Amino acid sequence: MVSPPLNFAPAPDDTPDVRKARGAFFTPDEITSFIAEWAITSTDDKVMEPSAGDAAFLVSAVDRLRKLSPDPDVVPEVDGIEIHDYSAHTGRERVRNAGGMAHLRVRDFFDVVPEPGYAAVIGNPPYVRYQGWTGEARTKSRAAALRAGVALTGLASSWAAFTVHSAQFLEEGGRLGLVLPAELLSVNYAAPVRRFLFEHFATVELVLFDEQVFPEAEADVVLLLASGYLQGPTDHAVIRQARNAADLANLGAGHPWAPLDPAGKWTGSLVAPEATAPLRYLLDSQAFTNLQTWGETTLGIVTGGNHYFALSPARVAELGLPRKELLRLSPPGSSHLRGLALSSQMLTSLGNQGKATYLFYPGEKPSQAAQAYIEAGERTGVNEAYKCRVRKQWHRVPLVKPADLLLTCMNADTPRLTTNQARAYHLNSVHGVYLADEHRDLGQELLPVASLNSLTLLNAEMVGRAYGGGILKIEPREADVWAMPSPSLVAMRAGALRAVRDQVARKLRAGQLLDAVATVDEALLVGAGRISLGQLENVRDARAELARRRLVRSQSGR
Repeated sequence: MVSPPLNFAPAPDDTPDVRKARGAFFTPDEITSFIAEWAITSTDDKVMEPSAGDAAFLVSAVDRLRKLSPDPDVVPEVDGIEIHDYSAHTGRERVRNAGGMAHLRVRDFFDVVPEPGYAAVIGNPPYVRYQGWTGEARTKSRAAALRAGVALTGLASSWAAFTVHSAQFLEEGGRLGLVLPAELLSVNYAAPVRRFLFEHFATVELVLFDEQVFPEAEADVVLLLASGYLQGPTDHAVIRQARNAADLANLGAGHPWAPLDPAGKWTGSLVAPEATAPLRYLLDSQAFTNLQTWGETTLGIVTGGNHYFALSPARVAELGLPRKELLRLSPPGSSHLRGLALSSQMLTSLGNQGKATYLFYPGEKPSQAAQAYIEAGERTGVNEAYKCRVRKQWHRVPLVKPADLLLTCMNADTPRLTTNQARAYHLNSVHGVYLADEHRDLGQELLPVASLNSLTLLNAEMVGRAYGGGILKIEPREADVWAMPSPSLVAMRAGALRAVRDQVARKLRAGQLLDAVATVDEALLVGAGRISLGQLENVRDARAELARRRLVRSQSGR
């Protein structure tokens, strides 16, 4: 039975912006029905929806319970909690019209002491990013999670604590069916939630979508289907794939996936085992390692106003600034870092094209020209920007020393490592890699080319995270665990890598990334007998699929 369509008008003051602020993104019927049918297996099941909103999940729960009942006149009773009074009123009416009765309490979910005894807890927790999840709401949510043994950081968004607190309402063996941000798979703050799920449930299933389900939320989602509460742990999850909400009716059986560490990122769940097996083998044999083995990755310089501090040669000449008050700079952005090296000649060429290749850095006693520029900055309010305002001398930017390698952090294709031959300073639009002393010479010469192999490209998709527009972002902590050829393997294959370096550089200049990668694969891996061509095809296909998912989700969001 399908509940009749309902068209309750929202409260006059409950605007889309207000609903977004409290994380209220109402769920498509296909998803509520799918989760209700999975979670509710008996007419005796007691069902609860936390943060019920307009009770979409409870309506689907009533439909499910009536389908399971032999009595056509049965009136299923369901429970829920909702902080917004008008939404709760609407929810009660919707459940009544669907043939059920809703016991909806108007409370803050985190003020409700868990009452274990529910066979199914289903819903779509509010999604409020940490910037908006503040004050008493954050304090109460973190305390609730801590009572369940889960310590969340101050960076956690609202859904993390909701997930943990929701589980506390389940009876032993109960089922938890939630719509969660895809952040569950990748962000560092979700690590304790990931561990909690594996430790407390007998089975964990994830349903992933190609397309965005909630474009207005600006976030991808997954469906969490966890059953057998307090009957864990489990050592694997079952991964199922749907194109969109309507495609749930055609969902396949999925495949099992076992993480090395449940708290680690679950983005590997998107990759077939035959694609990750070669990387695991190479890591186990120490032919591959992570970037942190080579050196430390850090953020770049934060100026507080790149438009003021980053200057083109033409602007420098216009201002009459002396060379001693300028530092050579990798221009803002990273489009110029798609080759193997940033040389002094390249910087000069970029400067001639009008790029900002100098950083304004006056001495303790600025020249007359520099003083005039400082005063101009004060007249236009540059000194009032937060990062400038908190400095002792607003016009002297705290420096980060020139890095050995520059790492692009926002990428349409894949992160790139570039040797900083020019010893230029870099802004926070890129990261700096500071190689360990014992690896510096080899790393500066050959790591940028060696990193352009299919396994490293695949792992970048796994450790990085997708941002708006299908961009792959990688932060320093993520770069630390990014899989790289080990120093020993690069040293062993140094001759072969040197032989193809110029060829790889030409292909990169021509925009032929995958052709360049194929050349490196042959020199680094196939030629050394480390991996077969068949294994490489699996790796390449998996990387292409992850990149395709990034693009599809960005297009569906628009």
